[in-house]
Amino acid sequence: MDSIISSLSHIKETATSNAGAINDILLLVEDLIMLHNDSSSFSPIPTSCQEIKNKQPNSPSGVYLLKTATNGTQSVYCNMGTLCGSGGGWTRLAYLDMSDATQNCPSGFRLYQSGGVRACGKTNSGAGCVSVQFPSNGISYSQICGRVTGYQYGHPDSIDGVDDINSYYVDGVSITRGSPRQHVWSFLAERYQTDCPCASGSSKSVRSFMGTNWFCESGNPSTSSYSNILYTSDPLWDGQGCGGAEGSCCNVPGIPWFHRDYGSTTTTDYIELRVCADGSFEDSPVSYYEIYVKQ
Repeated sequence: MDSIISSLSHIKETATSNAGAINDILLLVEDLIMLHNDSSSFSPIPTSCQEIKNKQPNSPSGVYLLKTATNGTQSVYCNMGTLCGSGGGWTRLAYLDMSDATQNCPSGFRLYQSGGVRACGKTNSGAGCVSVQFPSNGISYSQICGRVTGYQYGHPDSIDGVDDINSYYVDGVSITRGSPRQHVWSFLAERYQTDCPCASGSSKSVRSFMGTNWFCESGNPSTSSYSNILYTSDPLWDGQGCGGAEGSCCNVPGIPWFHRDYGSTTTTDYIELRVCADGSFEDSPVSYYEIYVKQ
């Protein structure tokens, strides 16, 4: 490491600033030297993106090597910009982008493909959920920030089902943390634009444990009929395409990002994402998600 730093220092001293590329290299060299010089004030391998940000405020977003709780290492994407109104140092625990043909659905999820859209949903034809968990690997956090995009399949009923966080309490996506499960956010899918709990004139209400931590949207342009298809023209929970009675459903703070801030309470809980429905021909497969944590 010392020989590398010495060589980099020599480059910094002898290079001439005759192009933008040279300037970028010099800035990187300077950051590396500062990181080396500061190594005595924190462990050689940082344990979170927040630690990197605190020690090197100018660190760019990107993949970093972090130390895990079991003294191993892992490559993790760090977002060093502002997310959900909070400054950088966010550690990404979960990421899926099904528009990338090289990515696959999580184990146990069903792949939907229609009209150029790829999404991941339930494998069972009846009531139930499919689940994927994202460990924190010992990273202590007090905030969660993320977003989820999905699609409507068939005729989901948003809040029908069982009033139990451990079951299919929602037609849509449930995000919880830890065991026993603690609610983080719910993403409701509805067959008609008029039926979301947030829609004008709707008589539906959400579960008490959900509070105000939920989004709802329909991908069906009709208000009176549905088909057992994947509605690909209007992605769910992206803050766009809310027409008619559900206009207010897209006019909520933060959307498409969700944010939970637990103040001084920290945890290392894993985060779980479930896609749930209470019957056949109802699903809300996800095409994109990213979930971050920080203190």
